[in-house]
Amino acid sequence: MRCSKCGFENPDGMKFCGQCTTALALVCPKCQAENPPGFKFCGQCTTALTPIVTRPEAVQSAVTIREGDEATVVDGERKTVTTLFADIKGAMDLIEDLDPEEARTIVDPALKLMMEAVQRY
Repeated sequence: MRCSKCGFENPDGMKFCGQCTTALALVCPKCQAENPPGFKFCGQCTTALTPIVTRPEAVQSAVTIREGDEATVVDGERKTVTTLFADIKGAMDLIEDLDPEEARTIVDPALKLMMEAVQRY
């Protein structure tokens, strides 16, 4: 794929230009489908697309916080995360008198399933 910024011809399957690190395709934030540069909406799910920053794992952003008439710009890092909160009903009653290793053997299978779900999504 030819880079739209520098014109370098990149091998198929590359996500970033090997010459200038410009993103070669837009990834939909909703369905993760790759879209060609220049698309404003995802061709799979119609979600609005924004250009990928060269390092998606550490997208730097500036946030403006307004208080009254004053505005403060705060630099930060934006990441997409998946969070799972779970309360295993009755778990404390079940494990309160057990040795920690025994309690872990009871709770670990449920925690493993939850971690797999978080990693999948």
